[in-house]
Amino acid sequence: MDGWIILDKPSGVFSKSAAMRVARMFGTKKNGHIGTLDPMATGVLPVAIGGATKMVPFIEDFCDRTKEYLFSVQFGFETDTLDITGTEVARTDIIPSESAVRAILPRFIGKINQTPPLYSAVHVGGRRAYELAREGAHINIPSRTVDVYSLELTGRAGDSWNFRMRCAPGTYVRSIARDIAHSLGTVATVDKIHRTMTSGFTIKNAHALDFLENLFNNGGDVGQYLAPVDFGLGDIPVLNLDGNATKLYRNGGFINVGGTDGIYRVYSGKDFVGIGTVIGGVLKPKRTI
Repeated sequence: MDGWIILDKPSGVFSKSAAMRVARMFGTKKNGHIGTLDPMATGVLPVAIGGATKMVPFIEDFCDRTKEYLFSVQFGFETDTLDITGTEVARTDIIPSESAVRAILPRFIGKINQTPPLYSAVHVGGRRAYELAREGAHINIPSRTVDVYSLELTGRAGDSWNFRMRCAPGTYVRSIARDIAHSLGTVATVDKIHRTMTSGFTIKNAHALDFLENLFNNGGDVGQYLAPVDFGLGDIPVLNLDGNATKLYRNGGFINVGGTDGIYRVYSGKDFVGIGTVIGGVLKPKRTI
């Protein structure tokens, strides 16, 4: 089977492990996923099965990659991982007022400089930062520009302050929480991260890993929750081919189609054929299904 399982990843599971567990239900090792989540984080993890893995680069390069997170923060202490799973490294009695938090949020909207957490997947000297951090190595991670589209405080529940953020890829929720706290003269730790959207995949279409595995283990049809291979490609324009042109395309042939140069989703009627590129009015296959 080929397609997408839009997973609501549980906490405590690595994204790669979650994707492999999904792939085993479909009897294949061929899988991929879009947008890695921290192990403690939950939420939308699009998992590509079989031929859908061919579409991952096109979603990442040509589609809207906006991400949305709901996250909560506790002020007054900070851990080495910047989340609740880490070891405490700082503590203070300074708890900001709600008005102070709301007033400072605009500083973190737009293009901002951000230093990723020490425990993150960024590369430092050819290795992942979290690998070096676990070995106790001294790490100097350079800051980089990220883009935050919106950031708001949505309320409080006990010691947890709840936020919603929309941002571009590469933005770390844990760093946002750290920097908000430092700007207010205190420290903070993230106690929950829930991703509700990534690259056009949303939480309303997501399915819990436990639900899928229970269904599979009891002989149920997990295939009914498999979204089509072209799911998530909606930002890429469409070209339709007739039967002869489709056969030529599938065999790697070039087709005169005219029109505007660029990348296209190619269909034969309702059937998705693949991704092609038009150059000088000529359609050339890039990926076929």
